[in-house]
Order: sequence, then structure tokens, then C-alpha cells
Amino acid sequence: MNSHGEVAGLLLAAGGGRRLGGRPKALLAYRGRPLVEHAVAVLRAGGCDQVHVVLGAAAEEVRERADLAGCVLVDNPHWADGMGSSLRAGLASLAASARLPTAAVIGLVDQPGVPGAAVARVIATAREADDLPSALVSAVYGGRRAHPVLFGASRWAGVACSAGEDRGARTYLREHAEQTVLVECGDVGDPADIDTPADLRLLD
Repeated sequence: MNSHGEVAGLLLAAGGGRRLGGRPKALLAYRGRPLVEHAVAVLRAGGCDQVHVVLGAAAEEVRERADLAGCVLVDNPHWADGMGSSLRAGLASLAASARLPTAAVIGLVDQPGVPGAAVARVIATAREADDLPSALVSAVYGGRRAHPVLFGASRWAGVACSAGEDRGARTYLREHAEQTVLVECGDVGDPADIDTPADLRLLD
């Protein structure tokens, strides 16, 4: 068994914010900077050794305006098809990395209330299981599953195959519910996401 190895962060940041009037989520202002910068910082603070960021809507503008130094930037030309295409693109990037990670933590750009402490808790739980390459760990908030979610590298192909366009890894997690280790993070964060104009209050 192996609890060692590098854990990467995979940030899905390609959304075009259709219900936000076409405002790309990665570029929403948070504490004076693009939201994508905050999301990357959360993954790093939680212990991710490298971070791959999947871009889609306004990708060139995101590259110009956001400081993503040190990240692997992954363009998803099919971002409008839904989250599943971004998840597949990100996992393919991880699998092709010269520094092949042993596991990856999936984060979403539009959840500013998810802190590095939740990422760290998920990673620590995966390492405690002493089989990081096949780990499957999800944060829960008040018992409800949400991000971040960690997948050991041996699971990536299965996750990619089952990724529905708007479902991401939901189908895989449902099919492997008995194998999923749940970690309560409701005491450190809030997974509410930004989908509508009313949700912009989460950025205050």
C-alpha cells in the first residue's frame, strides 16, 4: 500500500456563467482579484503540489488578467458542453504530466466558501487510508456531499468515462458510493456555488 506521492489540484474554471448574463465565473471579482486566483490559492493552501486549471469561456482574457503563475493551464474548446468535458480535459492533462500525481483533488472555481482547510482535510483522510492511488474521498457539509473530491490516479480513467456533460463525476460517485470516504467539512466551509445574480452575494 502507498500513502505517499504527489497530490495535484484540478480546478474546473471554464464556465461561461450563462445564468449570470454571460459573465465567465473565473473572472468574477473577489477581494479585488479574479475569482480563479482565489480558487488556485485554496488548492495550494490545502496541500496540492501542482495545480491544473481548465479554462474555457474567455480563456484568453483569463490568461491576461489572472495571475496563474506556476499552474498548468488546460484549454477546453468544448467547455460549453458542460462540466464533464472540462473534467475529462483536466484528467487527461494530469495523466500526461511529467510529474504524474498519485491523486488529484477536484475543485470548482465558483465556490468561494470552500477553504484550504477542507482540501487539507480531504487529502489527509486519503493519506490515512494508506492506498492513495486508489483513494476516493469527498467532503460533506452537514452530511451532504460536495467539493472538494479526491480521486486516486487509478480511478481517473473510470471517472473520465462516466463524466456526463453537466454531471461531472456525479455518476461515478453514485456508482461507487460504498467505496467513498466522506469527510465532514461543514465546520470549516460552505460549498454554496455562484450560478445566478442572487448568488453574487457570496463574493462580498
